[in-house]
Amino acid sequence: MPHYVVVQLIVKDADAFAAYRAKGGAALAKHGGQPIAGGPEIEVLEDTGAGPSTCLIVAFPDAEAARAWINDPELAEVHAMRRDGAQTTILLLPPIG
Repeated sequence: MPHYVVVQLIVKDADAFAAYRAKGGAALAKHGGQPIAGGPEIEVLEDTGAGPSTCLIVAFPDAEAARAWINDPELAEVHAMRRDGAQTTILLLPPIG
């Protein structure tokens, strides 16, 4: 059953984040991740003080694939690039129903 990951990012180093973006898509695809919504042009409907962020929703085939993506030792360098470029919160959403 598909599972969804929400990635919320606050970019702190635009150059470092651009380097991550060049490799991030391939890292997602390795484990079946497919971005389905989001990006820098999101519309903020409410902000209670968290500040500007970018969000991405990624579909994975299942929860195991999402966990394999975030825990893949071969992708450690790519994940480090993301953390160098942005503060992140990454959430695995369980299916409803």
